[in-house]
Amino acid sequence: MKIDKETVDKIAHLARLVLTEEEKNRSIEELSEILSFMEKLGELDTTGVEPLIYMNEHVNVLRPDEVIQEISREEALSNAPLKNEAYFKVSKVIEK
Repeated sequence: MKIDKETVDKIAHLARLVLTEEEKNRSIEELSEILSFMEKLGELDTTGVEPLIYMNEHVNVLRPDEVIQEISREEALSNAPLKNEAYFKVSKVIEK
């Protein structure tokens, strides 16, 4: 695939970018290099190679959920600009 100025203009439009002529020329060179590299990867013989999904054997390694109370309600509310006994007061942001 050949990268030309029209292709760069279309990509820039889709990405909502305004590029100078120098940036467009540099983009043409960089995108052409990327496509050349991808073409070289396409030349590799990958028969018998399993697709790689994860970089290691571990899948979804998550820490256990533990409920801990690090600060009290009073501590949380101590610096609130507006508060009611046990709650933060905030201005109304949604109109009916």
